[in-house]
Amino acid sequence: MKLHKFLLLSILLILVQFALITAQPATVYPSAPPKDAETLAKLDADGHFTFLIAADLGRNGYYDQVPVAEMMGKVAAITDIEFVAAIGDVHHFEGVASINDPLWLTNFEWVYKHPELMLPWYPVLGNHEYRGNTQAVLDYHAVSARWKMTARYYAQTWSIADDVQILLLYIDTAPLIDRYRVDYLVYPDARQESMLTQLEWIDQTLAASDAKWKMVMGHHPIYAGTTKRASERLDLQERLQPLLDKYQVDISIGGHIHNFQHIQVPGSQVDYFVNSSASQTRDVVHLQGARFSSSDAGFSLCTAKADELIMTFVNKEGEMIYQYSRQKTSCEN
Repeated sequence: MKLHKFLLLSILLILVQFALITAQPATVYPSAPPKDAETLAKLDADGHFTFLIAADLGRNGYYDQVPVAEMMGKVAAITDIEFVAAIGDVHHFEGVASINDPLWLTNFEWVYKHPELMLPWYPVLGNHEYRGNTQAVLDYHAVSARWKMTARYYAQTWSIADDVQILLLYIDTAPLIDRYRVDYLVYPDARQESMLTQLEWIDQTLAASDAKWKMVMGHHPIYAGTTKRASERLDLQERLQPLLDKYQVDISIGGHIHNFQHIQVPGSQVDYFVNSSASQTRDVVHLQGARFSSSDAGFSLCTAKADELIMTFVNKEGEMIYQYSRQKTSCEN
């Protein structure tokens, strides 16, 4: 009889937990429009190709995740973005266990629910995804129509004008960094991935492209001012940067540091950007070569034109706190 009552109580608790998980919480969003709405609207003038970049998003709606998510939707409406590039750590802290993990609701579906964000999302894995089931992150594309991730690294070529294209590489940075490969108890999937195979793919993909603009996106930045382990960046500087320099990549952007940065390095033509966290931010650490840094929460916009590539940092209030233009004449490649 005691066992019977225990089973009934256990079933009741499970049902209550399920009801709490599946009941969408009421959320009050800020009503203020983007502060720089008129200027942001110019990014879509004449049908320019614009997409939004977000990183370090998932905090179950806490910290600045909700206001940033709402502002992402408002800015998306103004700039008419093509898609969202989600460059890692959509799920803090232990990744997800499966495609049915409730974190998909509390970190993603219920937070990024603005109508203007119901478009393709192109994600990459971050270090926190590598603490869980990384295959489930790929498999979620069968659940969500907007989750367009079917591989750990992949490339896209978009036409932005007559005979002008932009190549976007979405790369998987954790397996390129030794600390994640060594610590297999915390990051069990990292060393299962071939570092050499991915680097060869990056080399071949860049070599085969005649796109005018080339951009590489991954979770870990190659350069950044931060208190995080220097070995992460040193590994990428040794293994990845030579390929970016060899094929004259225009922009490399990562997240992971939880603040905004733009860095230019002597001897490299690449512009290195760090995208801030869309939830919880960290203080800026100065780095030589940094043109700009900010601890604001927010996201980035990339706008490609025939002769210009524009990077814009937007904070949670919708302020354009930094904008950089990289120009290239029609005869350059």
